[in-house]
Amino acid sequence: MKKIYIIYTSLLALFVSSCADLDINDDPNYPSSSAVTTDLVFPAVENFIADAIGDQMFNYGGFFAQYFDQMPSANQYNDLAELNIDESSDLFRRCYSNLYAGALADIKDILSRTENTSDIYACTVLRVQAFQLLVDNMSDAPYEEALAGASIPAPKWDDGEKIYKEVLAELDKAEAALGAEVMTLTDPMMNKSMAQWKGYANALRLRMYLRLIDGNIDTASYTAKVKQLISDNKFFTGDITWDVYSPSEGQYNPWFGAYNSLGAKNHCAAYPIVSYYTFTDDPRIDYAITKATKTNDYIGQLPGCKTLLGDWMKIGSLYNGDYVSNIQYAVTKSAPIYLFTQAELQFLIAECELRFNDNKEEAEKAYKAGVTSDFNSRGISGAAEFLSNSLVSFASKKTPTDKLNLIYMQKWAALFMRDHMEAWSEMRRTDIPSLSSVTAKDIYNGSIEYQAGQMIEPGVNYIQAGGLAKRVPYPSSARQLNKNTPAAKLLSDRVFWDAK
Repeated sequence: MKKIYIIYTSLLALFVSSCADLDINDDPNYPSSSAVTTDLVFPAVENFIADAIGDQMFNYGGFFAQYFDQMPSANQYNDLAELNIDESSDLFRRCYSNLYAGALADIKDILSRTENTSDIYACTVLRVQAFQLLVDNMSDAPYEEALAGASIPAPKWDDGEKIYKEVLAELDKAEAALGAEVMTLTDPMMNKSMAQWKGYANALRLRMYLRLIDGNIDTASYTAKVKQLISDNKFFTGDITWDVYSPSEGQYNPWFGAYNSLGAKNHCAAYPIVSYYTFTDDPRIDYAITKATKTNDYIGQLPGCKTLLGDWMKIGSLYNGDYVSNIQYAVTKSAPIYLFTQAELQFLIAECELRFNDNKEEAEKAYKAGVTSDFNSRGISGAAEFLSNSLVSFASKKTPTDKLNLIYMQKWAALFMRDHMEAWSEMRRTDIPSLSSVTAKDIYNGSIEYQAGQMIEPGVNYIQAGGLAKRVPYPSSARQLNKNTPAAKLLSDRVFWDAK
């Protein structure tokens, strides 16, 4: 079945491949629009969104969340490790094309040709996620005038707050209009389960409401909405995944296919994730992290320090990948792309129970479910034993702040090799893991002030104001094709909901 869908979505991608570098207002150039029915187009929508999350965002999100660093014996991602990124880097160009000329253009096409309320609803859910991703990366984006074709060749860019609110309103409207029709679209992701689609929609609402609340936007209104979602408890089961890949050549998970094909090991484990897994005696460290060959131990690379460590270690050119833990590419060879994990959902529920309902019992229940779900998704046993460890035991944390920070830390630990975009977004929203005041050089020298899991400012950091990445630059194709593209932003400029 997976092989069928790989071929299926590959053919659909060919139908829209000519859109890949076009203005977002250019309609998809199907070979014959009337010949490609809406049920055949929908899997391409799912594929475009999944590919954006599971390939490029997975890669740069892994660096920004300090799961990855550049393997010292290679050079592919030095700029990501050192945050040397501007519009010319085109970090977001392919994602921008996938989401606009791919997913959103295809959704518009489907909506123009159907009145089936279940089909419209599923399309709207994915439209919400596409815009959520655009805003969480760039803050503002074309929305109101986007995808209007030749009638508006240079659409204005709308601010992220407006986009968040309006796509959520679109979702409410589509849900209110739901009738008794059975979904007709081919749906590899949910198998046409409206219960799953509604549960997915509610999880997206929860994620976005929390970002609005922590962005100090209509906090009372969105807090009430969050409490209602938690009370209703109508969320998806399992994980929301795009599970169509296989271990056969040409059918790989896209991140594995792209980076394994380079023929060089470019990713090593970053110091924060290794330090936290090690400190908490977490068996998940073995899932995708190997021991360094020189020490037979887990050694995380200090972020952005590749060019500095040779001097620090007094070994010059001998400094290579033997001294750090490698990332195992093979674990993603046929892995699905995670659009929303059950673990993330449960951690969000735990946060809400604690913050808004002051219900420690339900918060602990959801917290344990989050950890257990993640262990299960990786095929790792021992979740109950791990949760009894005082370092990660919910009951051992005495204050609400300590309990909340534990939820946030375990969410970050659980999103490793699952959904790096959401890990980065949640870090920006919660400021957990926090940024250490200790420098990379001080940590190398053995500082006892560093706390396991804290973010570390890169040793070589091209952000002029210092700190970590808060957004991605606009793609150069947007500026070349749309005169209304806003002035360039810095990597240190925050997205609208990152108010801290």
